[in-house]
Amino acid sequence: MAVLALVLVARYFRLPAAAALILGGLALAFIPTLPVVTFDPDLVMVVFLPPLLLSSAYQTVWLDFKQYFAAITSLAVGAVVFTTLSTACVVHWIRPDLPWSTAFTLGAVVSPPDAVAVKAVLDRLNLPNRVSTVLTGESLINDASGLVLFHFALTSAISGTFSLPEAIGSFLHIAIGGIAFGFGFGWIALNLLRRFGNSELIVTGTLLLATVSYMLSDRLGFSGVLATVTTGLMLGWQQHEIYSAPTRMRAEAFWRVLVFLLESLLFVLIGLALRQALTGFASVADGLHRLALPVAGVVLSVIGARFVWLVGSDLCLSVLQRFGVSSKERPSLPMTIIVSWAGMRGVVTLTAALSLPLTFPGRNLVLASAFGVILVTVLVQATTLPLLISLFPSISRQSKSELGREEALVRRKIAAKQRKAFAAYAAKLSAARTAAPGDGQVQARLAAISAGRREMLRLYRRGQISDSIMEHIEEDLDLQEIAVRRQLDDAASKGGP
Repeated sequence: MAVLALVLVARYFRLPAAAALILGGLALAFIPTLPVVTFDPDLVMVVFLPPLLLSSAYQTVWLDFKQYFAAITSLAVGAVVFTTLSTACVVHWIRPDLPWSTAFTLGAVVSPPDAVAVKAVLDRLNLPNRVSTVLTGESLINDASGLVLFHFALTSAISGTFSLPEAIGSFLHIAIGGIAFGFGFGWIALNLLRRFGNSELIVTGTLLLATVSYMLSDRLGFSGVLATVTTGLMLGWQQHEIYSAPTRMRAEAFWRVLVFLLESLLFVLIGLALRQALTGFASVADGLHRLALPVAGVVLSVIGARFVWLVGSDLCLSVLQRFGVSSKERPSLPMTIIVSWAGMRGVVTLTAALSLPLTFPGRNLVLASAFGVILVTVLVQATTLPLLISLFPSISRQSKSELGREEALVRRKIAAKQRKAFAAYAAKLSAARTAAPGDGQVQARLAAISAGRREMLRLYRRGQISDSIMEHIEEDLDLQEIAVRRQLDDAASKGGP
């Protein structure tokens, strides 16, 4: 009930649901009669994160992901490393008494934007395809790079040793192994799903894909995040061959509700966990007084480092293009500002912070900084992102006009194929006289829908239509097919014995 009430409040005030849910969790956390809620990092990483990663990857367009892979990798790896180093320097400057290993651990904790937080905000916005693809793709991959950095920083802090070649080699092993495992596991699992032939089994199977791919890859020493993302990308690419129209409608309804519940519970848990993080202080006021300055420094460093990295990347790209290096991407200051402001942190940052050993030096500062970054990026950046986008009206106008023209053109092409297929099938039935007039019309409509679907997939596979356009058209085709098949079933039941 609390989740529903908070979401309704967010919609009424036109706020991101994530912001309202975190504030609600914060309010509940400090009710004296309520017990302290323990945030279990392992439970979150195994139960909550895999389905949310699979869902985001499933909705990501592989063609767009491949086209903007350089920009995605620059943010998911380069920006994460740069933010980690920048934040570590700021922390060590403010708190020179802390060892460098603690500063780097803190930087690794707050460096990766979160897939859950980013998706929760992007779903409300109308952004150009390039911006939404880069932000979504970054959030899917950078969890892996951030967690690997965190692992090595934590190991260095505990053992007192660090080897850069060993860290790079281990990162490549974990990342490449996770991608390879996700591809192999996804290939086997998707071939099994094709054989189920039952909507309930297929939808349940997709849910199992998320958890099993994550757990098995993690158990083998690879990245569970990248394995789940790879499996989700494969499922999204192959869904048209696996799902029938009724199965796709049921799967989308199931996943929409599941993702809403998981995201809502996670954001409430983030708010509730603040009380757990402050247990090491005499009071909330004491914690705020002692940690306000370093936390503010961390927050500003995280926001500033992302902007500096993006501006620097644009400058490098401009220089390369002047020297004749071709690139499909064009630097754009409005897009750079929007992408830099859309670096929301969330559950991965909190999970990493809470997984630190109780004896870890500077643990209270790491926890407070993690919460500070999450609260500012979700409550401030996510809330003001629509206002920031409105300052650049050409971006939203470009997005709407591009989608409108593209969809109208594609619908005309598909309608032409459908008319041609309908006429051909009707003529074939008329010549053969193998069906009653009513049945013949229904069969011809099914043939037309099938022809329209093939044309849509042909255009999509060639990269001639965007995923959002395809989703609109495919939904229409699914509804048409379900209606025609229901009409066929009704006719068969009436004509039965």
